[in-house]
Amino acid sequence: MKKLKSALMSAVFGLSAMGMAVLAIPEAAAAETAQEAAVRKLVEPRLGESVKVDSVVKTPYAGMFEVRVGGDILYTDEKAQFLFIGNVFDSKNGTNYTKARTDEFNKVKFSELPLDSAIKMVKGDGKRVIAVFEDPNCGYCKQFRKTLAGMDNITVYTFMYNILAEESKTISKNIWCSADRNKAWDEWMLHGKVAPAAATNCNNPNEKVFALGQKLRVNGTPAVFFTDGTRVPGAMDAKGLESRLAAVAAAKPN
Repeated sequence: MKKLKSALMSAVFGLSAMGMAVLAIPEAAAAETAQEAAVRKLVEPRLGESVKVDSVVKTPYAGMFEVRVGGDILYTDEKAQFLFIGNVFDSKNGTNYTKARTDEFNKVKFSELPLDSAIKMVKGDGKRVIAVFEDPNCGYCKQFRKTLAGMDNITVYTFMYNILAEESKTISKNIWCSADRNKAWDEWMLHGKVAPAAATNCNNPNEKVFALGQKLRVNGTPAVFFTDGTRVPGAMDAKGLESRLAAVAAAKPN
């Protein structure tokens, strides 16, 4: 979204941020109609060369078109004269349709995550499973790590995602190359204790994890992924995490 907003700010027409009351969420079309293709042709060059439009779908409200760029959504009219950045709500029940759509686009296949590139922590029976992208220099990640330390019956796969500082790469490599990665990670994140320097020939997944995070559009840390493919950006508190895990378990087919 940062790249998208930057491109929009440099566009030659104005933007309006707004929330719109609607009655129904648009369904993704199997293929763009001629009208949708025409809107794409108009809007894409106005967003800038660095922005690629993935889909355009006509919505059932106010003659607007949903424009998807990566995992983000914006709205425009049939002439692409105006752009609207914001959330579309149902005024009757409060449903946030924009969030529902972005959640759908941003889903991942949890089973396809390269978990061998993550630090695995198992507490209790470990039946509840999450994956987390964290930078070792991320204060919110350290806060979330304290939350995880107080939980039980959970398996946590931590991808050390180095995006905040060059130093993060060194810290992650040292932790990955430690005899006990879990202990080294917790010692650093919870107590600020530095892991011993890694041997120069110690292989680590830094580059692989960075590429994965970029592919999944992880733009900040922590980012929590659940087994149903959904994600939550930012540090969750214990109550929120427990609630989300319960919802995932309840929706799981028997």
